[in-house]
Amino acid sequence: MSGTSLDGVDAAWVETDGETIGRLGPAITLPYHPALRRDLRALLDRATELGPDDPFLADCVARLTDRHVEAVRAVGWQADLIGFHGQTILHRPAAWGGRRAEAPQAPSTAGVNPTRKHAPGSNAPGFTWQVGDAARLARETGIRVAHDFRSADVAAGGQGAPLVPVVHAAMARELPKPLAVLNLGGVGNVTWIGADGALIAFDTGPANGPLDDWVRRSTGEPYDRDGRLALAGHPNGGVLARLLAHPYLAAPPPKSLDRLDFDRALKEAGAAELSPADGAATLVAFCAACVAAAARHFPAPPMQWLVAGGGRRNPAIMRALASALREPVRPVEIAGWNGDALEAQAFGVLAARVWRGLPLTFPGTTGAPEPLRGGRLTGPLL
Repeated sequence: MSGTSLDGVDAAWVETDGETIGRLGPAITLPYHPALRRDLRALLDRATELGPDDPFLADCVARLTDRHVEAVRAVGWQADLIGFHGQTILHRPAAWGGRRAEAPQAPSTAGVNPTRKHAPGSNAPGFTWQVGDAARLARETGIRVAHDFRSADVAAGGQGAPLVPVVHAAMARELPKPLAVLNLGGVGNVTWIGADGALIAFDTGPANGPLDDWVRRSTGEPYDRDGRLALAGHPNGGVLARLLAHPYLAAPPPKSLDRLDFDRALKEAGAAELSPADGAATLVAFCAACVAAAARHFPAPPMQWLVAGGGRRNPAIMRALASALREPVRPVEIAGWNGDALEAQAFGVLAARVWRGLPLTFPGTTGAPEPLRGGRLTGPLL
């Protein structure tokens, strides 16, 4: 799994039939080399204008896929199937609230996970684009690959995200409910699990993505290590109020975000005028306020929040969440989960669901019209 934080590849071994989870094996994280991380970040900015034969795209896809090959080999355990999400570089699903899905030129299908693509101005519901060469990964590892997890849902009018709620539900089967599982990557997403097993899931808003970008521009560091920069600053109330007026936060789910959806709002709110520390503190406060706003869409308050993703390692973010939310906020490790491996483990489970033809998305998680199957299989037969 490579998420919106653009920090590297998480790989994990899991024993599963797609419905139940057995043994959990080794898990590793291979950071992206700085040059690859920089180039992937540049792809986000250029994604709307990339052509089908763009050499920069092809080079990034090859290096990205090779890093995934390294990760599979580093795990070191025999596997029957790989779940390969790829790297999202553009996500424009069906409209939420007042936003329309805005389509760029049809992206390349060479060396990427092809998605459903629609011409600008069409009446299609939206699109999503994850890059990565599934055939190359299968060829280099000799293992069948499940990939292209999102496009069927988007083509049916769903948001294409989040995908992991069905896995959260399987892992939380014995935990008290209602329960909220919050993942803080570049974008935040939450899964609410009701006492009856009902699922509601959606993206909460920006999380580590804008903070990482801010720290990189302000200090040259890749992220705010231990939250030290944010903890040294003070949130700017005016900038925070302008950010919180964004219509996404009041829109009801289903809804999802592209990593750059709030870039314009951040510029217009005046964030660029803040000091490095105050800017970091404001972005942390905004992340927590987005999560608090998300809780208003739950049918009932959760008994606790379990936090996964890189955000749980930032003391400033965890402190802000504890202040903004009424319920206990704890890292997922309190439940015996591995917060660094959780997303990678989840895509192993989703891969098994693709193999078995089980649904990946549901009306309560993406707004799909019904439980929908998805994904494709590439490579040697099992």
